[in-house]
Amino acid sequence: MAIVLALASAITYGGSDFAAGLASRSADVIRVTLIASTAGLAVVLVALPLAAPRPPGTAALAWGAVAGLSGTVGALALYLGFRHAAFSVAGPLSAVGAAGFSVLAGLLLGERPTALALTGIVLALPAIVGVSASAASAASAASPGQASEPETSTGQMPAAADPGVPIRPAPGVTALGRPAAGVAAGLIAGAGFALLFIGLNRAGSGSGLWPVVVAQVAEQIVICGAAAVTGNFRLPGARSGWLAAITGVTGAVGTILYFFATHDGFLAVTAVLTSLYPAITIVLARTLLGERLTTLRLAGLALAAACVALIAIGGAG
Repeated sequence: MAIVLALASAITYGGSDFAAGLASRSADVIRVTLIASTAGLAVVLVALPLAAPRPPGTAALAWGAVAGLSGTVGALALYLGFRHAAFSVAGPLSAVGAAGFSVLAGLLLGERPTALALTGIVLALPAIVGVSASAASAASAASPGQASEPETSTGQMPAAADPGVPIRPAPGVTALGRPAAGVAAGLIAGAGFALLFIGLNRAGSGSGLWPVVVAQVAEQIVICGAAAVTGNFRLPGARSGWLAAITGVTGAVGTILYFFATHDGFLAVTAVLTSLYPAITIVLARTLLGERLTTLRLAGLALAAACVALIAIGGAG
């Protein structure tokens, strides 16, 4: 069950990141995150009565707050990465950091996955790295210093720039071309997501969904503060607003699924499987935006599928 929940979390996180990327390319990142956070908080509040067996402990609330704050930093960094580079740059790099740090934390906490599951974990890291390396090197061929693309007057988002794919942007729209910013943002996001995974794991399951609620509240407080300081309380355009709301709903569902998964299996296993979310983002970007899938990127996705099979056979412990 932990494996199924973690994979379902990866799917919803991948869809959330794709929607966030589209919204962030035509609206301010803080505005997008504010709407997403509000929608996510509404989802977890609705789900709370279904999984709140008793009042939460202090430690569970503290770990929930840590998870929320670090997840907020990760989300902001990731959305900035999506704004300045192709989807397949920041997303996979964030997964590298999230999976690597989580596995290390799990092993330090005494987790000992089975041999097959551990093999799958080991294979997952180079799979994600391979996808990231191919994406970063491909994106570096783009012209540096170009601005991010705004939403057109018709509300349609031009396809994300990727070398080798002919793009016909609308008048006044330039292609993405800041891969270095995307790489840096992806690495920062990975560290934030790793702390999110670890924090929700350490919060325990004895307090139901209260740690997830606290995480969402902490995120809401930070984003509201950032919006107040920068004056970004205005709503974005209708299209960006709906995309941001979808981001929050699917992201909250992904967090809830991961929360249950990590308490039904090893942190080192569930965090790695959840960290495969860039595969969903990349497939959506390929299907809907025309971002290119290089040979190395396809190999990375195939290796990721193999690692999922090994972990499934080995079990979640």
